[in-house]
Amino acid sequence: MVITDFCKLPPKSHHNKPFNQLLTLPIACYLVAQMPLLCSAQIVPDNTLPNNSIVTPNGNIIEITGGTTAGGNLFHSFEQFSVLTGNTAFFNNSLTIENIISRVTGGSISNIDGLIRANGSANLFLINPNGMVFGPEASLDIGGSFIGSTANSIKFADGSEFSATNPQEPPLLTINIPTGLQYGSQANPGGIVINGPGNNMSLDRNTFAVIRDNRTVGLEVQPGKTLALVGGDVALVGGNLTTAGGRIELGSVQGEGMVTLTPTNSGWTLSYDDVGQFQDITFSQAASVSTSGNDGGEIQVQGRRVTLTEGSAMLADTLGSGAGGSLTVKATEALEVIGTAANNFFFSGLSADLAPGATGNGGNLVIDTERLRVADGAQISSATFSSGNAGTLTVTASEVEVIAGSNSAPSGLFAIVEEGGTGNGGNLLIDTERLRVTDGAQIAVSTFGSGNGGDLLVQAKEV
Repeated sequence: MVITDFCKLPPKSHHNKPFNQLLTLPIACYLVAQMPLLCSAQIVPDNTLPNNSIVTPNGNIIEITGGTTAGGNLFHSFEQFSVLTGNTAFFNNSLTIENIISRVTGGSISNIDGLIRANGSANLFLINPNGMVFGPEASLDIGGSFIGSTANSIKFADGSEFSATNPQEPPLLTINIPTGLQYGSQANPGGIVINGPGNNMSLDRNTFAVIRDNRTVGLEVQPGKTLALVGGDVALVGGNLTTAGGRIELGSVQGEGMVTLTPTNSGWTLSYDDVGQFQDITFSQAASVSTSGNDGGEIQVQGRRVTLTEGSAMLADTLGSGAGGSLTVKATEALEVIGTAANNFFFSGLSADLAPGATGNGGNLVIDTERLRVADGAQISSATFSSGNAGTLTVTASEVEVIAGSNSAPSGLFAIVEEGGTGNGGNLLIDTERLRVTDGAQIAVSTFGSGNGGDLLVQAKEV
């Protein structure tokens, strides 16, 4: 019981503390959870369903069968759900199942550092209000999308609810599709931590194109699917999230509200119209999210303060003939993109570029925040290295600050046709009250290739 109590994410009331201090407990908890004698891997059903989940260990494979089926939905309910390094949690579902919907009703977080596997093309939903920690060896082998959340419950189109905090109520299990992640009245929902070794990316010294051959994929879903993580505070500590040409959603919710789920061809789109307050999302130690692929895929990040440091990146680059998707960051207080990786081979940044050889057109990069700060060699870019046309880079913020700082690389906002690019550059649009560019930092719309450059439009009351 001592270990179970220890392995809870910290309270989120430390509003003014640096986020790395808030991570100390969950990371320590994750390490402790790896000690088999103290905190063994457990997937324990809670026996709250009409047909209960059945868990059968077989060596390092934990087979999960049973559960209650309603149409194309399969419901599972667990008292605990954790997967240690080298272990596999295998949802052995029927191929007719469309959605595997799982909840954790006990009091401990989910420590996941092994493989989660399911059959066929089923989407996998996992909610645990206490929090989730994904380790460096965490991986997914599922045919559909993955939605992990610390919401209290999952809501459905007919108004029914599958609750992790009130499992005593007889569940009204439904054949309807999930429509929302419902957060309760608690002020600080459980957080999500994704640990990893960093992205291992660098830049071509001649063209400045991203070299992604050795990029660590980390937690990955199939191409064209959705990987969504919605919690309280969300921290990627060297963690990597990947879906080629799919969709990545990161959301940080504070207090009561519902995150709306809408099915799409690429899985699910999330909307935060019914969420009143947000918490923080932090990328550090060269963490990354990437939807780069034949088409660029889409990324949406929604939080209060969103911070990228130490060579961390969001990438929605177009690599082939498909159309690029959008990269959207909405931060109610601030978006900060700062610095480079420890080896200085890669900058912290946001990118919706067209890679060398791509023939499709790029997607748009949209930033909507109260304050944008780009510093110490970090970059935000919508560029073309190829024959495709780049998308538009749009910044809406009360304050925009671009500072070179001590790093030799230029910090900046860029909409560029790079050397060798024959496609046209995108536009760069900035709408702000105050704009500050210092120390050699740049805001640039230019062409070094044969394609035409885009337009630069700045609306600012104070420069």
